[in-house]
Amino acid sequence: MTLPPPALNDATLVPDNRRTEFLPRLFGHRLLIIGEYAVFSFMERLSPTDYGGGIWDFYELAGQPLYMAPTSKPHFRLSWEGNGYEGEVSAGAAGIIATLFAFSHLSFSFDSDELADGFARLYAYATDHPEAREILRAID
Repeated sequence: MTLPPPALNDATLVPDNRRTEFLPRLFGHRLLIIGEYAVFSFMERLSPTDYGGGIWDFYELAGQPLYMAPTSKPHFRLSWEGNGYEGEVSAGAAGIIATLFAFSHLSFSFDSDELADGFARLYAYATDHPEAREILRAID
C-alpha cells in the first residue's frame, strides 16, 4: 500500500541528522538557548501537572522551522491564568502553544527577524491545524 504524499500544510518531523540545525534556524543563533528555554518554561507554566520535562520533537513546514513539541505524553491538560484558558490538547498542539508564547514573549525584549518570521509562520499554520480552536483560545 502506498501512502499519499503529505499535504502542503502538514508539518514534518525534523530527522535526527538535522536536529542541531533546527534551533538556530527557529530562533536565530543569538537566541537559540534563550528561545529553547522559553518554550520549556512556558510548557511548565501551561501544564504543571502533566509536563515534567523530557525529549522534544522538532517540526518544520516546507523546509522552514515551525515548532517544538514534547514527547512525554500524547495529550496535556493546559491552563493559563492570564486569559482563563483551560483545556486538553495533543502534544503537538501543546508544543505549538508553548512555542507561540515563547515567540511573543521574546519579541518584547529582542528585535529579531527570526522571532517575527517564526511567529507569523507558526500562527498561520496554527489557524489551519485540526486543533486550531483550542490553540487560538489558549493564546488569546
